[in-house]
Amino acid sequence: MKEQKTSALLELSVQDKRYGTRAVLQGFHLRLDAGEVVSLIGASGCGKSSLLSIAAGLDPHYRGSVRLRGQATTGPNQEIGLIFQEPRLFPWLTVAQNIAFGAPARSPDTSHDAGRIASLLEEVGLAGYGAALPKQLSGGQAQRVALARGLYTAPRVLLLDEPFSAVDAFTRMRLQDLLARVASERRLTVLLVTHDIDEALYLSDRIVLMDGRPGPARAEFAVGQARPRVRSDLAGAALKAAILDRLHAVHAI
Repeated sequence: MKEQKTSALLELSVQDKRYGTRAVLQGFHLRLDAGEVVSLIGASGCGKSSLLSIAAGLDPHYRGSVRLRGQATTGPNQEIGLIFQEPRLFPWLTVAQNIAFGAPARSPDTSHDAGRIASLLEEVGLAGYGAALPKQLSGGQAQRVALARGLYTAPRVLLLDEPFSAVDAFTRMRLQDLLARVASERRLTVLLVTHDIDEALYLSDRIVLMDGRPGPARAEFAVGQARPRVRSDLAGAALKAAILDRLHAVHAI
């Protein structure tokens, strides 16, 4: 039987995802075109992180499917990278070894790949940090290492679960700029979970609103502004107000 054809690069369809008897996702569908950046926003517990785990192949306990270029994928896939809220670096490994741990074999050996790791470190603004240990890094630097590790397998899709929420506002803006540049240069398809509407407006082509009720997305907003963007020229005031109004309506906050 032939696989279903689709024009989307990544297609997520979750018929049912539960924790015990509690349903967190039901009848949820999301399609991402190649090179598109989509943000998921919504209150904690509405299923955003669960959706990323499913997309990354880390959670097989659901009914539904994940399709990459129309082909069903189960389990981790080197074409789909994942970056967590915390850097999750191993303290006993160097920066270079932590990046190499992103390889499919999960090996900290860097001897065969020193050039590629050095190139990644330069790309994320950490040239020369390969021998450093995580304890020698700032929070922003540690998250840059996490980004480099997520890029190690040269993924087509990058999933990010609130990756900048633990850093200060200035560092966060710099990391947002870094993500915007890397996504554009690599033509990545990006699915970003965030609670920050301004972040979503700055980075995304579309913003998808989820709520605490299992079911389809409650709303979707097109940003309608070409990337890359200039912060001082964001045309998002009316759109931000519309998103906030909808958030107030669905979450009764």
